[in-house]
Amino acid sequence: MDEPIVYIADEKDGGRKLREVLKQRLGVSRRLLIRLKGVERGLTVNGVPARTDRRVFPGDVIELRPGSDESEDLLPQPMELDIVYEDGHLLVLNKPPGLVVHPTKGHYANTLANGVVHYWRERGERCGFHPVHRLDVHTSGLVMVAKHPYAHQQIARQMEDGTVTKRYCAFVYGSPPHPEGEVNAPIGRLPGHPRLRAVVPDGAPSLTRYAVTTRYGCGACKLSVSLATGRTHQIRVHMQFLGCPLIGDPDYVGDPAVFAPLARELAGVIDRQALHASYLAFRHPVTGERMELTAPLPDDMRRLERELTRLSQSRDM
Repeated sequence: MDEPIVYIADEKDGGRKLREVLKQRLGVSRRLLIRLKGVERGLTVNGVPARTDRRVFPGDVIELRPGSDESEDLLPQPMELDIVYEDGHLLVLNKPPGLVVHPTKGHYANTLANGVVHYWRERGERCGFHPVHRLDVHTSGLVMVAKHPYAHQQIARQMEDGTVTKRYCAFVYGSPPHPEGEVNAPIGRLPGHPRLRAVVPDGAPSLTRYAVTTRYGCGACKLSVSLATGRTHQIRVHMQFLGCPLIGDPDYVGDPAVFAPLARELAGVIDRQALHASYLAFRHPVTGERMELTAPLPDDMRRLERELTRLSQSRDM
């Protein structure tokens, strides 16, 4: 990255060691401090390379340059990207359904990461691909990628503190017991199925909040869902546990005797779980500015919304 992270010391910083100011004022981790030592002009004070045990004076201009950590192991591939926000520190994209975020074992190409690396190289940028969070392959919506370790560290800390808001739009079978509520149930691996998850007594603490935005007379609901924790398949597992599985979800299904009739009517409308990451709010990792980003529903979920409305209206006639 060419754009440095700048901090101007004030009276409270006077006399303190540089490493203390970096840690307490900028939240720089010990790991990142070590990294800065290996980068040319990675850490300067008033334009001069500085040691971390240097004393700081009011008015000192402290600059950090974490340097490029380009993902050399990622194959650049041209790909159409829906970019919602970008600056020198962050990239936020609206991921389409069916696209893997990052290469995994047996899936090394044609991922969002491959497309982003190609996009950066075409622009002459040499950034590392640091996804702050991920979405299931068939879940669409907002994905945030940090361009350097400092930005990733700062957003990750916000997520640990619970100050990042992630909101999803979901269409489910049935109707939750209350207009607003939460599912507080531990999630772990489903015995005998290493890829799948379930609510299990010894699982990790998991909390999902929901609010009904639309009730359809045909036996379905549109929900606004937010996460207080970030477990694998959390929304899908918790909605099934609630008795309101996501429409189109092939893995976490409900009682066929209850939902099969509506499922047959919706056949061909959507071929994946009806889940979209629609809203993201956080503090910018460098400027501290409050960021709020949104992504509209993709075509298949809009089509589902129209069909649920049509089926409900036909039952009212």
